[in-house]
Amino acid sequence: MSFLEVTAFLFDGFKISLLIFAVTLLCGAPLGLPIAFCSMSRFKTVKSISKVVVWIVRGIPLMLQIFIIYYVPGLLFDFPMFSQIDRYFFINYGISDTGRIIAVLIAFSLNYACYFSEIYRGGIESISKGQYEAGYVLGLNKSQVFRKIILKQVIKRIVPPMSNEIITLIKDTALANCIVVCEIIKQAKELAATKAMVWPLFYTGVFYLLFVGILTIVLGKLEKKLSYFRS
Repeated sequence: MSFLEVTAFLFDGFKISLLIFAVTLLCGAPLGLPIAFCSMSRFKTVKSISKVVVWIVRGIPLMLQIFIIYYVPGLLFDFPMFSQIDRYFFINYGISDTGRIIAVLIAFSLNYACYFSEIYRGGIESISKGQYEAGYVLGLNKSQVFRKIILKQVIKRIVPPMSNEIITLIKDTALANCIVVCEIIKQAKELAATKAMVWPLFYTGVFYLLFVGILTIVLGKLEKKLSYFRS
């Protein structure tokens, strides 16, 4: 295979990596907010359950979580749900890996939602109570204080740690190949196994470096744009 053919073959896998990245970000980032509110809830039961769930998800390796979500339904209920989804889409539409990709997306979204929730919680709790009180003195209610005074400061403070998690996310997509999802690393392994070509495995790093470079520039500009409330 020529260099261009290898690049095109790897890019097909990188599109799956980008899909996992995009869906995880779109689902995990919003889901993290209610989890954060639950972790700060006045109701001890809700707060305790939320903290335990976050502790478990953050404590178990993401690869193991992918295995659990993909295999455990079949082991517990004797119904390999994701394998059935794979078979259905392959037979009817000729699309492979659909069930596996769905399992990966669920695992990634839940995992990153818990990480994002802790970033949100830290950002919200870092705002002094005096700013809430000042908003109440101005005649604002609780939701208005949060939306007009607190939220802007929270966003500014969470952008740097969120940026780190987002950059980590694109690299973590390589874990999808643990259940044979054809992302870029799996594509490179296939070339190594079938064509005895090892160099594409190292070449995958170029794809990650370029995308991380783009993310770094975009997130850096976002951080500068939000550089209000300088202390």
